[in-house]
Amino acid sequence: ICTNSFKLYLCGGDVCVSGHDSGPVFEEQPSSTIYPEGLSEGKVTLSCQARASPAASYRWLVNGTDVPLGLDLRYTLVAGNLVITSPDSLRDPGSYQCLAINRCGTIISRAANLKFGYLHDFPSDNRSPQTAYEGLGTFLACQPPPHYPALSYRWFFNEFPNFIQKSDGRLFVSQVTGNLFVAKAEPNDTGSYYCFTTINLDITTKSTFSKGNQLTVLPDANPRKSAPSIKVRFPAETYALAGHTAQLECFAYGNPVPKLRWRKVDGLMPSKTGSSAEGPTLILPGLSFDDEGVYECEAYNSEGSDTYQGRINVQAQPEWLQVMSDSEVEISSELHWSCVAAGKPRPSVRWLRNGQPLSTQDRVEVNGARLKISNLALEDSGMYQCVAENKHGTIYSSAELRVQVQAPDFRQNPVRKLIPAARGGQVKIECRPRAAPKPSLFWSRGTELLTNSSRVTVTSDGVLWIYNISRADEGKYTCFAENYLGKANSTGHLSVRDATKITLAPSNADINQGENLTLQCHASHDPTMDLTFTWALNGVLLDLEDAAGPYHRVEGKENVGDLLIVNAQLSQAGIYLCTAQTVVDSSSASAKLVVRGPPGPPGGLLVKNVAETSVELRWSRGYDNHSPIGKYIIMGRSSLSTQWKRMRTDPVNIEGNAESARVVGLMPWMDYEFQVIASNILGSGEPSMPSHTIRTQQAAPTVAPSGLGGGGGDRNELIVTWTPMAREYQNGDSFGYILAFRKKDTLSWMTVRIPHVESSRYVYYNESLTPYNPFEVKIKAYNRRGEGPFSQIAVVHSAEEEPTVGPSSINATALSAFEIQVSWEPVQQLSANGILRGYEIRYWRQHEREAAADRVRTAGLETTARVSGLRPSTRYHIAVLAYNSAGTGPPSPRTAVTTRKPPPNRPPGNVSWKTDGSWVMVRWDHVKAMHNESAVLGYKVLYKHEGQTALKVLDKAKASVSLPLPKDNGYVVLEIRSWGEGGDGPAHEIIVSRDSGEGGAEGVLFSSKWEHHLRNEHHILLTN
Repeated sequence: ICTNSFKLYLCGGDVCVSGHDSGPVFEEQPSSTIYPEGLSEGKVTLSCQARASPAASYRWLVNGTDVPLGLDLRYTLVAGNLVITSPDSLRDPGSYQCLAINRCGTIISRAANLKFGYLHDFPSDNRSPQTAYEGLGTFLACQPPPHYPALSYRWFFNEFPNFIQKSDGRLFVSQVTGNLFVAKAEPNDTGSYYCFTTINLDITTKSTFSKGNQLTVLPDANPRKSAPSIKVRFPAETYALAGHTAQLECFAYGNPVPKLRWRKVDGLMPSKTGSSAEGPTLILPGLSFDDEGVYECEAYNSEGSDTYQGRINVQAQPEWLQVMSDSEVEISSELHWSCVAAGKPRPSVRWLRNGQPLSTQDRVEVNGARLKISNLALEDSGMYQCVAENKHGTIYSSAELRVQVQAPDFRQNPVRKLIPAARGGQVKIECRPRAAPKPSLFWSRGTELLTNSSRVTVTSDGVLWIYNISRADEGKYTCFAENYLGKANSTGHLSVRDATKITLAPSNADINQGENLTLQCHASHDPTMDLTFTWALNGVLLDLEDAAGPYHRVEGKENVGDLLIVNAQLSQAGIYLCTAQTVVDSSSASAKLVVRGPPGPPGGLLVKNVAETSVELRWSRGYDNHSPIGKYIIMGRSSLSTQWKRMRTDPVNIEGNAESARVVGLMPWMDYEFQVIASNILGSGEPSMPSHTIRTQQAAPTVAPSGLGGGGGDRNELIVTWTPMAREYQNGDSFGYILAFRKKDTLSWMTVRIPHVESSRYVYYNESLTPYNPFEVKIKAYNRRGEGPFSQIAVVHSAEEEPTVGPSSINATALSAFEIQVSWEPVQQLSANGILRGYEIRYWRQHEREAAADRVRTAGLETTARVSGLRPSTRYHIAVLAYNSAGTGPPSPRTAVTTRKPPPNRPPGNVSWKTDGSWVMVRWDHVKAMHNESAVLGYKVLYKHEGQTALKVLDKAKASVSLPLPKDNGYVVLEIRSWGEGGDGPAHEIIVSRDSGEGGAEGVLFSSKWEHHLRNEHHILLTN
């Protein structure tokens, strides 16, 4: 032994001092690095930092041998980091590990691989030209140059940077091979294609591109349609790591360009795939073991479909479930450590001591994840590591072992100075000195050595028990400890008190859920000590301080500890234990509480005998919670809804003693899950756990598609439309439609199969189809199990053709400077090649081309129309055409009309008025027309009072008017304007009331609010 005054190990010159020194613990470890090949001026830094006292020194290994620090100047140590100057791709690749060392031990870091990345140039040889046929698929090979690590690939067309876009579903660049795939070649694909490769390293990025791949697409006047054929296939078995991202590629040739969709064959598709589940690359981020399984890619178009399947196997790097921790263990005892790691494949575990492998020998036993060292010696102290590894990675865990040696010492843990105890009870007095190896322990009372008797026990680990205590047991008790390094003792005083007793115990109770209850508990105790009450339910201590909780202390005398339970729930039933407690003893009493409530959830829900529209459910009874189960109801939901709803069952009412029922009225080929809920007179309970999702059996469709109609289209076409069948009516896969149609009043039907659930229209083309011919059409659905019923017959007309004749007898009249009226003789419906919708009036000015004509259409079959918004004093040409849904027919003979001169652009001037009792006289000056304006034929006075509007029209000789005033003191609003063949001129507006006397033109500004009313009122004509 080195000395008694310290706990020491590694005795000799360099000593690890317990409580002062600590072994190394990594704070930074090296990480694998890919360094660009040929970048000779740079440096690689591999990190290594450890926390230690005293500070750690460092060594480095490469491929298991020492890095020649100090001998090769390219290697330098900065703190603990290894810096490699001018890295060399021939000498420096390898697996690097750092060792951190101090006098308490050594640890070794994880391995970091240094590799060199490179991307060579494409060969300079020209590439062979390729040809492809329009409508067929083809591919261009990238043939990337040597490289490390993996590349990302893009292609550009004809010139940089005209990159091919991912959004073009016709083209696809594989990130596995780099090849460019074309689902359906088109003539404008002809050109040069360049494969553009990029490598991403930690400190740089490099790209290079190939020679041009010349592609010539030979046109085909009638490209052949083709069903999809999958050409890019992901591996049949893909191995991927948990937490990482998996990508599966799938791409198909076909015409039309196939669409792609993915599904998980043996389960539900993970939602995290997002929109990639309908594209050429399925992306599964953050892989978990739930994602393992078989995935299917389906390519489909109007001509058919193709599928391909492959499996994803999820594996995992090791991760620790349990590791050892730093331990101080006394000399000569036994050490047990274990390390448990998860991973797939299952990791193996090995052990290191101070960086060296540890195997079974002498006192050391290594058994996989377990380490046992017997009869510990000082030289066993040091740093230990367990290492778990599988093919995906290696992880390290470290801990320090300190083997202790020490004479007995009570300074940190003396015997308690005052030990109170209850009369008639028992007391436990502990003796726990620090000592290594374990000391011998014995007790004395005064000078009397204590030995085991009916009332006194001294255990092997030095604990003194005294039973059935009396006042005579009071006094001093001393524990003595001794090992081969020395001896020590410690003394305490035993004080005897009165015992605690329950004087009023709680009583058993039976209540309904939601009720309140008080449980009583009273006690007596030694008055020199404090008394506390605690309550436990089924052995678990209750929190009585939470004001929002269900348990509350009833305030009162110190010896009363009643418990109030508020709004009792089923979970609060059980055994309540009241404990009255002082520092020396305690006394307890218990009571049973029964809480009656709705039943608990049924268990073990199984779905059996899955049919087309029904399933059988079986379950096991849950707790009845002390009130018999009266009935069950079954809830269900389909994959179309997140809401649970009550299901129809057989029997309709499920008795409380039942444990099975049939669910009826389900939809065929639909995913369902179910729950069962029990109820009794106190209410309905919690639902069972949902069943596994099941899919009902397939059945032939039972309803016909709705919304059957159609019409329109181009010449010689019959277009039929319908509403695609919703998922709940499809009843099975391989779903499609059967459309039947025939000319009205003929016998035989033509039928066509349309094999796509998304289809909503069919175009029948036949050059012999006459325009607007009525057809009878009907439609039904089919699937793998058969055909459904036909819909009601609908009548759909073939495409209309434009009318073949135009209107006749066109007449155009100028109504004003700005408006004309056009009339014509109607077209007979027989010549309309469809349903005549109305007429189109085309009008254009004298010097304009007819092609630039403005147009207005009638909404129905009127034979007159007004055209407004024209220019004054302007000659217009006019033609009228009949129209239907196919377009306009030939124009009528042209006619011409000249709009009238514009009205004078000045309002009447010098307006004055005078009130006389209930009348007002208004005067104005005549408006004189200029030579380019239409003559004034008279004046219009618009008279408005409280929503009533009247119009007085005067001939041109009049320049004044007398008008009645309202009986009350309301306002009258007047507008005075000239009128003539060119239309109405601008207005002069005034406001007059009974008390306004007389006024002139400048008297009142006209309110825009009144103007708005006047513009929108219906005018009444007044005569003189």
